Amino acid sequence: MAFEIPDTPEELFRQGRKQFATVNKWLPTIVFLVVFFGLILSSFYSVGTDEVGVIRRFGKYITTSQPGLHWKLPFNIDKLDLVKVTRIFKEEFGFRTVSSGVNTQFSSKSYLDESLMLTGDLNILEVTWIVQFRIKDPVNVLFDIADARETVRDLSEAVMHQVIGDTTVGEALTTRRIELNQEVKDKLQTILDSYHSGIQIEEVKLQDVNPPDEVKPSFNEVNQAKQEKEKVINEAWEAYNKAIPKARGEAEKTVSVSEGYSLQRVNEAKGDAAKFLATWTAYKEAKEVTRRRLYLETLDEVLPKAGKVYIVEPKGHGILPLLNLEQKQE
Repeated sequence: MAFEIPDTPEELFRQGRKQFATVNKWLPTIVFLVVFFGLILSSFYSVGTDEVGVIRRFGKYITTSQPGLHWKLPFNIDKLDLVKVTRIFKEEFGFRTVSSGVNTQFSSKSYLDESLMLTGDLNILEVTWIVQFRIKDPVNVLFDIADARETVRDLSEAVMHQVIGDTTVGEALTTRRIELNQEVKDKLQTILDSYHSGIQIEEVKLQDVNPPDEVKPSFNEVNQAKQEKEKVINEAWEAYNKAIPKARGEAEKTVSVSEGYSLQRVNEAKGDAAKFLATWTAYKEAKEVTRRRLYLETLDEVLPKAGKVYIVEPKGHGILPLLNLEQKQE
């Protein structure tokens, strides 16, 4: 039905009253439906499997909800914060990943304000690294720190600068890279725990540690010279380790042989002296018997070495063999 413009103010007033009466009739129903749906929509909430829900009532912490469907006070009396507690977050320093995958692409923008650092021996290095962390206490994350990501980034840069500043350039480039990862992780975790941040550091990993592009040629020459120096030193030590142990072994062998010979001679001398004393004692008690025994023992020792024995009579004309001493008596 088309709307007709009333001819008089009285007719306009009567139409307004009629329409207002119609609105008043349906107003309670409309208000009820709005309140009802507002109550439903603001009371029930769902928590995902990888997160927890933190409920605040007028800003005060009330409870933590586990994954599933839950109910809270409506109309924003209870406020919900969903926090990812199983997700591993990653922060990159000195570089940015544009797209990850089989062919990872990185941003061409320079981040030297993050990566340039001074070592303990006053050299400059360009250091890039990543930090992986997760939320272990969502209540602390929401109430004790303003921004978890910025907190991790600021502290990571500060700790990495401190650790690199206590390290020489050679150690940072070669021998202590794995140790630096663990050292930065431990120090960063200690500071975060002191802040009651609710953040758990999972891994700190150095990506690249290089001198700045401007000094790379000179730096490579220095490293090459150091490597040559180490090579010569190692070769010298190798020759030393071959010659010195051999000489020491020969010296020890000579000393051992000399000591053995000395001990042998001393023992033989002691044996001869003991034998002489025993013989002298026996000789004093029975001179004739001892003299004969010594004579016979000497003959027994000498005759087997003499070969054939001949007895020659001063007035004889022939030589007679006495005995065939080389044959054993049967």
